[in-house]
Amino acid sequence: MHIVVCIKQVPETTDVKIDPETNTLMREGVASIINPFDMYAIEESLKIKEKLGGKVTAISMGPPQAEAALREAISMGVDAGILVSDRAFAGSDTWATSYTLAKTIEKIGDYDLILCGKQASDGDTAQVGPGIASQLDLPQITYVRKIREIDEKQIVAERLLEGGYEVIAAPLPCLMTAVKELNEPRLPSLRGKLAAKKAEIVKWAAADLDCDNAMLGLDGSPTKVVKIFTPPPRGGGEMLEGEPPEIAKQLVEKLKDVVLAAGA
Repeated sequence: MHIVVCIKQVPETTDVKIDPETNTLMREGVASIINPFDMYAIEESLKIKEKLGGKVTAISMGPPQAEAALREAISMGVDAGILVSDRAFAGSDTWATSYTLAKTIEKIGDYDLILCGKQASDGDTAQVGPGIASQLDLPQITYVRKIREIDEKQIVAERLLEGGYEVIAAPLPCLMTAVKELNEPRLPSLRGKLAAKKAEIVKWAAADLDCDNAMLGLDGSPTKVVKIFTPPPRGGGEMLEGEPPEIAKQLVEKLKDVVLAAGA
């Protein structure tokens, strides 16, 4: 079985910087980590490989520094890494990103299962995984919290819902997105770290993919960020003192005053 896991390098801290000219996230030169939800996808891909055999290929789209994320994935047990990097991809929204990753997977060709984290910590859209499945015309199971059964033909998984879960069966090839309830990511072994240092990371640019250049990067992104600004600080609140019954009465009176003032 060939499993493809899509990973993204995201800023390590909340100190996110925006390019004032393009209104896009600045990634180069910023301390980064593997997107936390992608770590669950990596772990699950390794567990499936250990059960059924085969290999795991990790792919990442980003600047040259994203190579470090692929090497970390290899240190955990992933077999190969592919970095998709080109200035033409800069400024991609979720649509352009999904298109580019789908074209990368098409170039890989032989795959049985695609795993993604449910969303990226720097965007929180949860759109790229489903977008890849749509581009490749594949069945998808999102928000997977547990894989009940999997073999070379199908997967049966529990999909997390707001008030519970549902069980979905899908034929392979299929795409699934992982949530944190799925597993506990392993730590890299010493042997894995040594292998990661020696591993050859395959690097593909836009010219290596059979893609429409008009669908790439900022120009190929239908989502446009028109303006970015910091919201004004909120005014100070008022602390109510006393025992709970007294505080409740004070609060009711203040709410009455607000309602009456609004209706005046």
